[in-house]
Order: sequence, then C-alpha cells, then structure tokens
Amino acid sequence: MGIRDFSKSFTFIIVFLVHAQVSYSVNETCNSDDFRALDDIAKGLESGITGWRKDYDCCSWVGVICELFSSIGLEDSSVWETRVVGLDLGSRQLKGNSPVSVVRLKHLRYLNFSDNFLKGMFPVELFFMHNLEILDLSDNGFSGPIMVKSELTSIRFLDVSNNLLEGAFDTSFCTNSTHVEVLNLSMNLFSGNFPIGFGNCTSLQHLSINSNYLSGTLPSDLWRLKKLNRLYIQDNCLSGSLNRVGNLSNLVQFDLSHNEFTQTLPDVFTSLEKLEYFSAHSNNLSGPLPASLLTSPLVYYLNLRNNSLSGSINLNWTKMVNLRSLHLGYNKFHGPIPDSLSYCRELRNLGLRQNYLNSQLLDTFRNLHSLLFLALTNTNLYNISSTLEVLQQCRNLTILILASNFHGEDMLANANLEFQSLKVLVIPDCGLTGLISKWLRSCAKLQVLDISRNHFSGFIPNWLSRLKFLFYIDMSNNSLSGEIPKSLTRLQSLIYRDVLLDDTVNFPFVIGRTQGLTELQYTQFWSFPPTLDLSYNMLTGQVWPEFGNLKKLHLLLLKSNHLQGSIPPELCGMTSLEVLDLSHNNLSGSIPYSLTSLSFLSQFNVAYNNLVGKVPVGGQFLTFPCSSFEGNLDLQAPGCNPLPTSPEETSTSGDDPNESKMTIFGLPFAVGIATGFSVTVLICFMSGMLIPESTSSCFIEGFQTCKVLNGQTDRKVEIRRKVLNSRNLDCNSEDLRALDDFSSGLESHNNAWDQNSYCCNWVGLLCESSIKLGLRAASVLESLAQFPYSGHQASGP
Repeated sequence: MGIRDFSKSFTFIIVFLVHAQVSYSVNETCNSDDFRALDDIAKGLESGITGWRKDYDCCSWVGVICELFSSIGLEDSSVWETRVVGLDLGSRQLKGNSPVSVVRLKHLRYLNFSDNFLKGMFPVELFFMHNLEILDLSDNGFSGPIMVKSELTSIRFLDVSNNLLEGAFDTSFCTNSTHVEVLNLSMNLFSGNFPIGFGNCTSLQHLSINSNYLSGTLPSDLWRLKKLNRLYIQDNCLSGSLNRVGNLSNLVQFDLSHNEFTQTLPDVFTSLEKLEYFSAHSNNLSGPLPASLLTSPLVYYLNLRNNSLSGSINLNWTKMVNLRSLHLGYNKFHGPIPDSLSYCRELRNLGLRQNYLNSQLLDTFRNLHSLLFLALTNTNLYNISSTLEVLQQCRNLTILILASNFHGEDMLANANLEFQSLKVLVIPDCGLTGLISKWLRSCAKLQVLDISRNHFSGFIPNWLSRLKFLFYIDMSNNSLSGEIPKSLTRLQSLIYRDVLLDDTVNFPFVIGRTQGLTELQYTQFWSFPPTLDLSYNMLTGQVWPEFGNLKKLHLLLLKSNHLQGSIPPELCGMTSLEVLDLSHNNLSGSIPYSLTSLSFLSQFNVAYNNLVGKVPVGGQFLTFPCSSFEGNLDLQAPGCNPLPTSPEETSTSGDDPNESKMTIFGLPFAVGIATGFSVTVLICFMSGMLIPESTSSCFIEGFQTCKVLNGQTDRKVEIRRKVLNSRNLDCNSEDLRALDDFSSGLESHNNAWDQNSYCCNWVGLLCESSIKLGLRAASVLESLAQFPYSGHQASGP
C-alpha cells in the first residue's frame, strides 16, 4: 500500500516531513552514533543504498532526515546536536534481510522501507522504538508472525501490508499504541478468527485487514471505534451479523466484499451520515435494499453485485445525488429499470446485469449526460431500436454492454443513430436479425465490436476498415455470407501500432458469451488482444494473402466457414499472431513453411480441410498437438499418423457452434501466449467456460479456499504472492521478444539460443512460472474490475 497512498488523508505525515527539513541546519553534521547505525544498515543490505557516501555528511544522504536537538534544553548552539529522525527509503530497489540496525537510531520518528525487496522474519525489534510515529514496511517479503508486545507508544501510522506475515495478529499492540490512527495489515497470510482487541486502539481512523485468511464473526469491540472512518475487511472468510455497523457514525468508506455474510443488509444507513463508499459484493446477502441506504446523499460508490438480494429495484433513487458508480448485477431483483435513476445526474458507471428485470429503457435515461459505462446484460430488455435511440443522447457513453437481450428483434440497418464517444459496443447472444447496421459507421472512436452469436445475415461491410481505431472484431456465430472484405486487411490499428484500449476508459466492462455464464470483465489493466473473429458463418472465397499486412493482429479466427484455396505463405507477415484457426473449411494445398517463423504462435488449427503434404517442422510447430491437423486425409504430421479423418474419430466437438470456442482452446493453455494473462482471459471468454458469478469460483494455484454458504461451490481468494515453483513451461512471449532483441543486438550470435526450442531451456536463463490459470480462472478479474471512478479513488485497497 505504502505511505504515499495515505498522505492525502493523513496530513501529519507531510507536516512531519516539512518540519524535519526546516529544523535541520546545513551547518551541522549528523551524530556519530547515527552515522555508524546508518553505515551498518547499508552494509547489511545485499544491494547497498545508492547515494550514501561516507565522505559526505550523512544528513545529506538520500532519504535521511535530520533534526536539531538540545541535550540540556538550552538555546546555546554549542549544546545542540543533529540527530536522524527519519528514513525515507521507499521504492529504492533495496534487497536483503531485515534492517535491524535501525533500532540504534534512538530519535527516529519516521521509517519508510516500503516497496522494496526486503525479506526474512519480521523485524519485531522495531516494535520497541518508543519515538517511532510512522512505520511503513509494506510491499516487501517479510514473513513469520508478529507475536510480540508492542512498545510503540508514539506510533500513529503502521503499514505492513503485502508481505508474508502469518498467524494471528496480536491486538495487544493496541494496549500500548493507543495513538495509532492508521493500521494496515492487508494482503498477508494472517489466519484464524477476526482479532479481538482493536477496540483498544481508541484513536484508530483507518483499519485495513483485507485479503487475509480471517474467518468467524466481527467482534463487538470493533463497533466501539468511534473515530473510524475507513474500514476494509474484504477478501476474507468472514460471516455473521452487521447490525451494529451503525455505531461507526464517522464511517466514510466500508468494504466487506468477497466474504461469507449471509444475512440481510441492516437498515442503519441513517446513522452513517458521512458514508461515501460502500462495497459488499460477492457475499450471499439476501433480502431487499434497506430504505435508509437510498437516502444517503453522500454515497458516490455502491457495489452490491453478486449476492442474493431480492425485491423490487424500482425504488426512489432521487436522493442519491452524488452517486457515480452503481453495481447491482447478479442478484434477484425484479421489476422495471427505475425511472428515478435518471435523477442521479452524476451517474457514470451503471451495472444491473443478470437480474429478473423486465422493461424497456425509459426515455428519461437520455438525461444521464455523465454516463460513461452501462452494462444491462440479460435483464430482459426489449425494443432495441428505442433503447439505442435513448442512449445516443448520453453523449459521453463510452462502453455499452447489452448482451443477451432483445431476443430475436431486428436491428434496423438504416437507423439514424450517432454515438459520438462510443469505444466499446457489445451486443452478443441476442438473436438479432437483419444486416449489420450502417449507423456503426458514425462510431468514429469505436475500438471493440462484439456482435457475435446473433442471426445477422448479408455481407460484411467494407466501411468497417474506415474505423481507424477498431482493433477487436467478433462477428462469429452469425449467418454472414460472401467473401471476407479485402478492406479488413487494411485496418490501420492492426497494421501500424500496438493497440490497447484507450487509457481514458477507466471503467470495468464485461463481455458475456453464453447465457447463464458469467460475463468476463476487463479494465484498463487488462487489454483486449487485437482480434478478428469471423468463425461460424457462411463466408466463401479465399484467405487473402494481404492478411499478412496485419502485423499487430494477435488472433485470427476463421473456423467453420466455406473458405477455399490455399493457405497464403504471406500470413507469416502477421508477426504478432498468437492464435490462427482455419479449421473446418475447404482449404487445399500444403501448409506453408513460412508460418514456422511466427515466433508467438501458440494455437494453430487447420483440422478438417483438404490439406496435403507434410506439416512443417520447426518453430512453434514443434508444440502443436495432432488435433490441430486431423481431418486432412493426405496431410502427414510427424508423430501423428494416422490422423483421424472425421469428427467421430476424435473427442472434439466438431462443428457445434455452441462448443466452438471449447474445441479450439480445450487444451491446457500454453504460457507462450504473447500477451500472457490477457490472452488467457480471452481464451476463457471465448471458450464459454466461465463460472457463474453467483458461485465466485476460480481454479487457480496459490489461492486460499473458503466455503460459500449457498452450498454451490468453493470460492478461492488470491493470496498475492506472484511466483510459484518452476514448471516445465515455455517462457513468457514478452520475455522471448526481449531475449530475441538482446541477441540480435550482439555482434556475435549466441548459438546456444535455439529459436526452435523453449527459451527457458536456453543456456544461462533461469525461469520461474507465474500463477497458472485454468480455463475457468478468469472470474478472478471481478475483484479488479470494481474500483471507484478515478476522480474519486478510495484511499483503501
């Protein structure tokens, strides 16, 4: 977390630093005892400390803060001495064990070692520094328990988050540290019941104990913290009653998401007059929305998604005038979409997906001029023409998700619509009919277009190539016919530049694949890989050689069409390509040897065509399974003969469009995918294998498990440690690119680095594997996707 993340909320930190700098006289030198202690600190670190030179006054060293002291209380300068009062060494790339020599700095009041690579047992000796007011050891690798009675009688700020601390936190800390205002224990391995004793930290304003292994109920003494304004307990296995939360009358931000709370939300929000941020998503809360919650005028962020809340959603929202983000998806709400939401003029982020709603979007929604993100997936929405007519008046609308609605309506091809700011349009699984709408031409900023799993017919329009920012197109599972427009091979964003979803898109958005399955969520942290997916249509003609111009394309999916001709050798020009699927077509000829030069090609499928000859040997072709080539009678694949020649001879799912994505990606995911995690996410999304959010399940190594009380499945919560034991996997493709560039820059070629083998086997390289995601693992992104709007970030985790 780090001290800098709290500095805006706790001004005493800044006041301390300014005061210390003003107090120090440049004409004084630091105390000799302090000098020796600092020298021992530097010697004890493997990395040393850059900028600490013995021939300079140690009070001028980087990160050292000094102050003048009078040993006998007189103002005569001859009895004043300079002592070290602060060490600000955060984010200095420091390596080594715990710097216990710090305890010799007797006047130290400020210590910041955050965001380094320090390790070893937690330095409990620091808990006996009576003068210490600010201690930040966050984002390191300290381990072990903190089972020591604290003597930090002056401490006001303590942050040990994101380490490997374990066991039970000893709340006797609060007995002698009653002045502590900020206590951050988050993202560690603390376990057992929620600690009793925080009630003795009577000055506590901020408590973060989220993302640990805590269980049980919240103790009664927690509700005695009258000064508490920020409470973060999310990502644990906590349960029990929340009825006394109203006692925390100064609470501004409260996050209890990803726990096991099962009761109703207490109707106590009239007592929480200062509340601005409330998140309780991914529990199993039931019952209706409390009436007092809807009278909270200061709340700007409300996230209750993925629970079992019920009752009408058509309530009076008019008093929530500051509401900016509202997430109520994946519950059991019923009734029409509330008209009163149109009074929330600050609303920017609205998610109501997967409820039992039934309505047409009301005309009053055109008044939501601040709306940027809207997700209404599977809400029984009807009348797509009226819906789009209303939403085009939301001039700032950037991301629009309307999946699994409208049920067979006709999407008017010639409608006169204009979405000036739209960057993401997702309308899959609606059974929409008609032609691809011409009004999309006016979406000049469009980057992501998903109209898959509908019944669109006719030709793919040439004008798509004029949308110069478009880099992700999914038109799969429709009834499109004719040739693939050659103009698609001239998409600017797939030729000239690396394309990420614009950083101005600061909102979670999702793409749903199959009704009843969870929607995949993306944020600006996880980019879509540039993609062209035209699978499962009735397209004819050839695979254009000009596809080789798309140097930035990552996925080209043309499965299950009626394409003919040969595979162009020019496809080797798609140098960023990771997935190429040409299976279930009528292609003939041989597989070009030039494709072996595609260094990042991790999935390749040409099954069930009319290909002949030998499969090329070399490059990534050494890694492709026999199923990639089956169904080609005269094709010879080394080690795969005889290849199956019909779907009945294999375990694949053939041409069933509902199984299409599984067929391609049903094999274990290869770590060689160039975009790594983001492509894993895409594969999960395309496979239709995501878990329903109501079960909150993900199969990821390195995750803790706690049982969700609805009895559906286990939930697994991330433990933050990023590196697992090494497996026999290929190195990440970004690393491969870097290694390749490094080798190319040498005058003498490194012959020991064979491009045809896994780079983790190359001479001189050491690899460690990151957390390995199964195909069902992408639902973990839900925990990343629900941050407050960037203009009002929470101070907590």
